[in-house]
Amino acid sequence: MRLNELQELLRKQPFEAFCIQLTNGQSFVIRHPEFAALSRSSMYVGIPSGKDEIPDRYVQCDLLHIVTIEPVNGSRRRTRKKPSN
Repeated sequence: MRLNELQELLRKQPFEAFCIQLTNGQSFVIRHPEFAALSRSSMYVGIPSGKDEIPDRYVQCDLLHIVTIEPVNGSRRRTRKKPSN
């Protein structure tokens, strides 16, 4: 996944929650732009453990392993990874 694509999604006004899926099958929902942080090679996703939706911990996701981004409402799908030959 390209860094600028994720930056655009996190800066979009109004913000729209989205889900990322990784190459290992894990997926994470980003419900608020403050619950995700970007570095040049990783996305840190806040993971809540309670009902208040406030993150207790963050998971590091390598940008190379993000294969799909989908809006939470499921209206459209964005796919990033293409087979490399």
